[in-house]
Amino acid sequence: MSDQFNTLADRLDAISEELAEVALAELSQAIRGGASKRPAAERAVTQARRAVEKAAHLLRSIDADNESAGSHELD
Repeated sequence: MSDQFNTLADRLDAISEELAEVALAELSQAIRGGASKRPAAERAVTQARRAVEKAAHLLRSIDADNESAGSHELD
């Protein structure tokens, strides 16, 4: 099961990178357009990226918890 958690976490990392690129593009476009504030779309994408990063971290912590528990059986 830990391989599955790591695989999912790795996929989420890739999605997080894509979201960062989208956020940067939104910000660059806003700057080119003369905006003085961060665009709402960039803020929302950044929030989504943080949520995805948190999900990846949580999956990795499940994997770490399983490894530290060793081969203990469930009661």
